[in-house]
Amino acid sequence: PLPARDNQAPELVIEWSKEDCLTLLERIRSLLPDGDAMKYKTTESHFDWEKVCFGSFTGDMCRQKWQKVSSEVRKYRTMTELIVDAIEFVKNPYKGKKLKTHPDFPKKPLTPYFRFFMEKRAKYAKIHPEMSNLDLTKILSKKYKELPEKKKQKYITEFQREKEEFEKNMARFKEDHPELIEERKKSDLPEKPKTPQQLWYNHEKKTYMKLHPEVSQKELKEALRRQWSQLSDKRRLKWISKALELQKDYEDSMKAYHEAHPDVNSEDHVRSVLTKAERQLKDKFDGRPTKPPPNGYSLYCAELMVNMKDVPSTERMVLCSKQWKMMTQKEKDMFQKRCEQKKKQYDIDLQRFLEVRHKPLLFYYESGQIIERCREAEPEPWVPAGSPKERRDGKKTAKLPETPKTAEEMWQHSVIGDYLAKYRSDRRKAQAAMEAAWKSMEKKEKIPWIKKAAEDQKRYERELSEMRTPVAGQGQRKPKFDGEPKKPPVSGYQMFSQELLTNGELNHFSLKERMVEIGKRWHKLSQNQKDKYKKLVEEQQVEYKAELEAWVKSLSPQDRAVYKEFSSSVSFLFSLFNIFVHGSLPFGLAALKIICH
Repeated sequence: PLPARDNQAPELVIEWSKEDCLTLLERIRSLLPDGDAMKYKTTESHFDWEKVCFGSFTGDMCRQKWQKVSSEVRKYRTMTELIVDAIEFVKNPYKGKKLKTHPDFPKKPLTPYFRFFMEKRAKYAKIHPEMSNLDLTKILSKKYKELPEKKKQKYITEFQREKEEFEKNMARFKEDHPELIEERKKSDLPEKPKTPQQLWYNHEKKTYMKLHPEVSQKELKEALRRQWSQLSDKRRLKWISKALELQKDYEDSMKAYHEAHPDVNSEDHVRSVLTKAERQLKDKFDGRPTKPPPNGYSLYCAELMVNMKDVPSTERMVLCSKQWKMMTQKEKDMFQKRCEQKKKQYDIDLQRFLEVRHKPLLFYYESGQIIERCREAEPEPWVPAGSPKERRDGKKTAKLPETPKTAEEMWQHSVIGDYLAKYRSDRRKAQAAMEAAWKSMEKKEKIPWIKKAAEDQKRYERELSEMRTPVAGQGQRKPKFDGEPKKPPVSGYQMFSQELLTNGELNHFSLKERMVEIGKRWHKLSQNQKDKYKKLVEEQQVEYKAELEAWVKSLSPQDRAVYKEFSSSVSFLFSLFNIFVHGSLPFGLAALKIICH
């Protein structure tokens, strides 16, 4: 009992045991309504605490104890749900974030800098009593940085000794209190790929910490962030390439995971690990052409913004929009025309880039010519090479003509700049406004655009027919002879490709995707399986050679002369092909260069 104060009766202090607290919570739960959907505060304010009291605990004492216990748990749910958290807290008050308040939890060692700070703070506070804590911290931080390595080593050694002791104590604490340690459930999802900066950070972190053992996590991150921003493009490209490789592995792992777990829906793997600047750097290094602006208005803004570096970014688009509105239609059309030219040039440059960037080539012997094709490229009909000049220029089969546009698309193309300026480059609003405007237009206004669309359709059909018509003087093909033996595959990979393409297993893929899938499956084969295909090809080649000799002998003298005329260079080119496939590739390329010139 406590002594009475100010003539008040002495107040008895009754201790609440763990069992008493759990009894209290169970009594509260039994009095809660079945369909409790009200807010916590509403339920508590209407609660009859006199019905809760038990033993020597009055209703008021029960209410006060409940308020103390409930202050430790979340209150954004109903009281019925809250009681579950309260029971869990009473059973284990140190679980989760409260773990460090446990009396047995080991104390973390002070870093070398804080040791120095705690040792010198009282001394400097006496010397400079007018200084605030912040000013004292700045002075001591500077003093510590200026400290000689020998004196600094004293604090570092003490820190490392206590750190080892802390780790041992922590391991002991986990053994003694396993119920307090929350084990996170390990997900079987593949680990997400890291960005180039994260990969570099993990690589450099250990080295930096060895040189600066006293550094804090915040200082470490800031120092490495500065180093990354100053990293040369060449060194940065190394980590960009590594990040892309890891992303590809992650995407393959995710495909396998989704096949094994079809019910799981996760689209996280779609996101790229590269920032826009890193992607541009990679494209620049690869030689990929820069994509031009989508329309005349965007081109005008891009050119205008070059001289707007001092203007705040929020005001640039507003100024561009105002300037664009002041221009005449003729000037706007000029920008649109320039944009179209840039797009056409970009298509040409991109096509060249993709052709050069092909994966390892396969060489095929066909009609007296060596033809090169990419393993993952879309199959194309065999076309004899053109003149030596065309071969030197690297020209290939023509692209399909541009798809014809509808009348509405043509009209939208001509006014897109005005609508983007009106809606401040908001494409969605601009598109919706254009569609509404087209629907509300009278037929008379639409007629000029309908005529233009019809002309564009004729242009498309004309270019398509011209493309299909063989070019005069392109070089004659070898005539077809009845009974000529069919050429077998020239490599194990070609035989493997033909098997997959003919059995219909890949029919659900597009043509390009089929070749990609074949390439992947070929790489997964063991060397023994690849050697088996190679052996089959060699056997078929021997049979084909014998059949061809017998067939040539069966031809009439006239047909044999024509056949030999078109096959005069067969033996030389076939040996050159063998150099490519089985011998020295650089030597074979050099020989082919000599022939072309």
